[in-house]
Amino acid sequence: MDRLEAMSVIVAVAEAGSLSAAARKLGRPIATVSRKLSELEARLNAQLFQRSSRHMTLTDAGRSYIESCRLIIEQVEDAERQVSGEYRTPSGDLTVTAPWGLGHMHLLPISCEFLNEYPEISLRLLLTDRVLNPQEEKIDVAIRIGHLPDSSLIATRIGSVRFVACASPDYLEAHGVATEPGDLSEHNCILIKDGGGARPWKFSKAGNDVPASISSRLTVSTSEAAVEAAIAGAGIARVMHYKMEAARLAGKLIVILKDFELEALPVHIVHAEWRPVPLKLRAYLDWVTPRLKVRLP
Repeated sequence: MDRLEAMSVIVAVAEAGSLSAAARKLGRPIATVSRKLSELEARLNAQLFQRSSRHMTLTDAGRSYIESCRLIIEQVEDAERQVSGEYRTPSGDLTVTAPWGLGHMHLLPISCEFLNEYPEISLRLLLTDRVLNPQEEKIDVAIRIGHLPDSSLIATRIGSVRFVACASPDYLEAHGVATEPGDLSEHNCILIKDGGGARPWKFSKAGNDVPASISSRLTVSTSEAAVEAAIAGAGIARVMHYKMEAARLAGKLIVILKDFELEALPVHIVHAEWRPVPLKLRAYLDWVTPRLKVRLP
């Protein structure tokens, strides 16, 4: 039995929660994954999982064994990186995730410039509003908006974002400027509904919640669409400021209700702790961090 392969399989099963999900993640037949697990349990003479019709949960023995497997796999991968030269010259693969809008508008162009500068590095950018698990997805770098939970990841603050209400000059000239959240009931507001319910509009002043009754005739699925609709004069949109900043600078949108904005949300770049840090990771962090700080002051 290939022990390292068996360890990789059991880690995949533990992270995916089922044989079928692990098989998809590994790109292997479910029968192969099941056989590897059975062979490993037979070799160890221990049950690693409690099985149900849909899910598999680790036993106490399984939890202990999984932690050891992860450590061994990380050590092997680290040894391979050293042999392949990742600690001598910036080279190899990097996986980076970021929220879709921020990633599309800011991280993507910066990363393309990075690739021109470092031809021996390849990037996989996962731009999604889902919060991905760095360990499960083998992510090297993540951009996070909002307050971070306690974790072992290294976090560097690169800026902040705030929610702003905005509208086109033509719309405001025709309908007047809302000077407080209560005025929004007299305006056309552009709502964003992305699969769940519409995103609520919240306002604050001096730390206190300020109620707002929203009137809407247009609902869109993305904040980018809301920005375009606001530029077209369809009403007032409420989005993260960086998504409308170019339109504001071009005079196409005006920010309103500034005194009632919520506290800005921090933006961090996070990664696992490495000793030493692979040169490809250090090069990417040194390239991206100061450039995002300029774009997200």
